[in-house]
Amino acid sequence: MGVEVRGLTVAYRRRNALSDVSLAAAPGVTALLGPNGAGKTTLLSVLATAQPVGAGVAFVDGQDVGTREGRAAARDVLGWLPQRFDLAGGMSLLDTVAFAAWANGVAEREVFGHASAALDRVDLAGRGRERVRTLSGGQRQRLGLAAATAHGPSVLLLDEPTAGLDPEQRVHFRRSVRSATDATVLLSTHLLDDAVQAADQVVILAEGTVRFVGSPDDLARLGSARGPGTESAHEAGYLVALHGDEKP
Repeated sequence: MGVEVRGLTVAYRRRNALSDVSLAAAPGVTALLGPNGAGKTTLLSVLATAQPVGAGVAFVDGQDVGTREGRAAARDVLGWLPQRFDLAGGMSLLDTVAFAAWANGVAEREVFGHASAALDRVDLAGRGRERVRTLSGGQRQRLGLAAATAHGPSVLLLDEPTAGLDPEQRVHFRRSVRSATDATVLLSTHLLDDAVQAADQVVILAEGTVRFVGSPDDLARLGSARGPGTESAHEAGYLVALHGDEKP
């Protein structure tokens, strides 16, 4: 059933981090694109049940996360990879993902099978017995993705998962997201390439409001309508979404 948000408003210290946000995400990848401070992390935190719903409603796989019962049910179907996460450097990759599967409700007799399959999907199958401390930054992110998906979530939330990665590592991670799950994926980023290359749907947020919802091709068409310039069609579309016809 994916994710649906209607009229969501969340305030911090009398300032709205999200203002009347409405969107829907079906199975596939939806990129939440926007500058730092746009409200992307707040939105994902609400959906992950880590942040309370203010005004409006938010549903995860049909569960209303504004209610106690809905939050409990949503956690059973969620995979969550926050911006910052800790991994035990002395544990093996296989044990790390198996523990994540067990913590998310997979039966003990099945956790290593789930872990092996998850590592395979992110191209780390041959390194299962190695220690986490041996991984590069990009491999560590892919391990985090394996841990977040080992239990087979129907909704996967990824908050700035490619931040700090070099271009090649970002390409590998985007491929891993595509192969790791058939869930509804919400991936936040401030990098236009990640949104365009990874996503079926792009949602542009700025100052806590939705400025654009559509496919990468829709975004390019929006940019093309602006007329010739030095930026690509996707870049131009992003600027139009943020600033209208004004030149930033």
